[in-house]
Amino acid sequence: MTTHAPSATARTIVVVGHGMVGQRFLEALAENGTTGRDRVVVFAEEPRPAYDRVHLTSYFSGTTPAELSMVEPGFIEEHGIELCLGDPVESVDRAARTVTARSGRTLGYDVLVLATGSYPFVPPVPGKELTGCFVYRTIEDLLAIEAYAATAATGAVVGGGLLGLEAAGALRGLGLDTHIVEFAPRLMPAQVDDGGGAALLRTIENMGLTVHTGVGTQEITGTGAVTGMLLSDGSALATDLVVFSAGVRPRDRLARDCGLAVGERGGIVVDERCRTSDPAVYAIGECALTADGRVYGLVAPGYEMALTVAGALTAAGGEKSFTGADLSTKLKLLGVDVASFGDAHGAAEGSLDVLYADARSGIYKKLVVSPEGALLGGVLVGDADAYGTLRPLTGHVPPVPAEQLVLPAGLGAPVALGPESLPDDAVICSCHNVAKGAITPLGSLAEVKKCTRAGTGCASCVKTIERLLPKTGDGGLCDCFAKTRQELYEIALALRVRGYRQLLDEHGRESARGGDGCEVCKPAVASILASLGGGHILDGEQAALQDTNDHFLANIQRNGSYSIVPRIPGGEITPEKLIVIGEVARDHGLYTKLTGGQRIDLFGASVDQLPVIWARLVAAGFESGHAYGKSLRTVKSCVGQTWCRYGVQDSVRMAIELELRYRGLRSPHKLKSAVSGCARECAEAQSKDFGVIATANGWNLYVGGNGGATPRHADLLAQDLTDGELVRLIDRFLMFYIRTADRLERTSVWLERIEGGLGHVRDVVVHDSLGICDELEALMAGHVSDYRDEWAETLDDPERLARFVSFVNAPGTPDPTVRFVPERGQIKPELPVLALEVAAR
Repeated sequence: MTTHAPSATARTIVVVGHGMVGQRFLEALAENGTTGRDRVVVFAEEPRPAYDRVHLTSYFSGTTPAELSMVEPGFIEEHGIELCLGDPVESVDRAARTVTARSGRTLGYDVLVLATGSYPFVPPVPGKELTGCFVYRTIEDLLAIEAYAATAATGAVVGGGLLGLEAAGALRGLGLDTHIVEFAPRLMPAQVDDGGGAALLRTIENMGLTVHTGVGTQEITGTGAVTGMLLSDGSALATDLVVFSAGVRPRDRLARDCGLAVGERGGIVVDERCRTSDPAVYAIGECALTADGRVYGLVAPGYEMALTVAGALTAAGGEKSFTGADLSTKLKLLGVDVASFGDAHGAAEGSLDVLYADARSGIYKKLVVSPEGALLGGVLVGDADAYGTLRPLTGHVPPVPAEQLVLPAGLGAPVALGPESLPDDAVICSCHNVAKGAITPLGSLAEVKKCTRAGTGCASCVKTIERLLPKTGDGGLCDCFAKTRQELYEIALALRVRGYRQLLDEHGRESARGGDGCEVCKPAVASILASLGGGHILDGEQAALQDTNDHFLANIQRNGSYSIVPRIPGGEITPEKLIVIGEVARDHGLYTKLTGGQRIDLFGASVDQLPVIWARLVAAGFESGHAYGKSLRTVKSCVGQTWCRYGVQDSVRMAIELELRYRGLRSPHKLKSAVSGCARECAEAQSKDFGVIATANGWNLYVGGNGGATPRHADLLAQDLTDGELVRLIDRFLMFYIRTADRLERTSVWLERIEGGLGHVRDVVVHDSLGICDELEALMAGHVSDYRDEWAETLDDPERLARFVSFVNAPGTPDPTVRFVPERGQIKPELPVLALEVAAR
């Protein structure tokens, strides 16, 4: 801990509030050396340090409270900051320059910084105090909603703005039939126009949510607990749970009580230096009414205010002032991209609109331009990929006509305008006000984040930043590893590396050792370790490396729910198993679909339902279909010679054998296969990563096919193979691909990229030109012998199950014998063995 030597000039700086803006203020004090000279004391109302409220909803898709934290480990201690959690300031005595906390502690200050944020506005409707009414603001709010939703069937959100749609997505993900009630005539009225609102409405309704616009909430009904709502148009809505998300109000009570100037409609009045009517008191963030007459509800302006005050408190005194901020936003709400920037509503005199709309696909784009052609703002719904380039162009005349910026490529638009065409003064990261000119001299995303903080806020600018940076000159995997994926695979194989941390510390770049890695190398290394038998992917360090899908062994869908995909090898299934799938779908209200891969997918499960559903499926003999992983998906087949008059081989038998052999095989990208029983090719084997076609003399093996966005016919690798020869060559081919492919590289791309192409692969796999075929076969034999169904093993392990439920008794009647104790800010069961009850149901 940094110690402060007694000094007559040392000040006591008291910060009231420890949210995102409060934490940014502390970081700025640390950066300019103030924490080394002065005493800094922070009083926080919440029981945990500052966390990322912008991405709060990600908690429902697996992000833990610890992962949401904005405070780097050791930061508070290193800089000698005194952080008082769960002890908010209750009063301020400006004459005595003291604050008094809820605990009764009184502390004097030289400088007081109010970072109290805002509070959710709850309309004064009768019934708002009933059990089952919530707000959506803190992690504690989310925990309470999650627990209550376990006993509810229907939920309603009051408010259709940014946070309201996030709350609706959370309720939908928790398995509730969800309604959105918005008083304005359209959703997101502050951000999008009528056209954007209409496109958003259609898309959301197609997801199964019910939207009520142009109506208000008159009353929440029920006796003790919520049972319904009465709306202003006279209609009634049955609901078990209500979330109020009708906007926020600045938390200015402390300022009012101590006589500071506040605005007529709320907010602590500050000048351009963020000083209140008392020169010793500052206000930053959502509690402040700034000199331009606004209360900003976004994090970026709050950060700018934090930097302004931190600069003013330096020894020399800063010259920075706050005169306004960018109100642009880009979010993914209920899986839909929504963005607005600049003069989105065309308020400027003489402004013109350039529109593109496709109601079928839910895409709406509007650009607002001046008569001279300068870009003034815009609205993007359904497709916001161009946001990172368009927003920085605001105020400039684009190098191409505006209509070419909204047209899809297929309608004659030129190549998309890239960020390299932006001027150097174009702001790329609005959260931290970082311009292009500050980014391009840097060499990597990690360096950009460290030097400028760009990309560390809402992260909507990361893709644009990456396009501005030079490609890694040494061909390494990422900023953490100078070696390629292929080289890392060989290192892990030869040295028996079994952990990401070991690989990073021993073989990562010097600058990355001891760090946390990045979003590129973590899943790539996880795939390498899994393909080498690194154990269950939810155990220990492995769990933290996985993508979202692997975190829950299920495929997340656009509405936040998950799909259940049992393995059905070769598409062959018994009536008894069909009945089980039907019963599971019926009992849990899941949408079912027969897929092109000859499986039955079940959609709409919430996280807590996954173990319950899989317990029933595993008991019926099913296992994971690995639809969530970069691994083998299916081996499709026709009916073959058993039923088809054209069939010359038993394609169903071979498809089942291959799928059971390669199930769970982790690879750089997903793998698909098929077996056709004759040359008529009904299983479409030549569009698969490895496909098999029967001949009168055996089997023909095709490799490198892809039926996806860039279709490619597979190439013939070998022909007229016996069963044994076929399996042996597939073993070799798959392990050679896994060993040499780049991250996220399909076999079709790999086959065209690898030096020598098909000829080289044939030499290695068929003719053993490198002398490695015995090793390749041994690696595959190890995979086959070590295979365990991930879901079956998860159900048998209470620690793994703990990630799927917030409370072990949430799915059923609460058990009064279970006590919950706080541990590092999280709620965990004192008796984790009870998690086995989930598997027993």
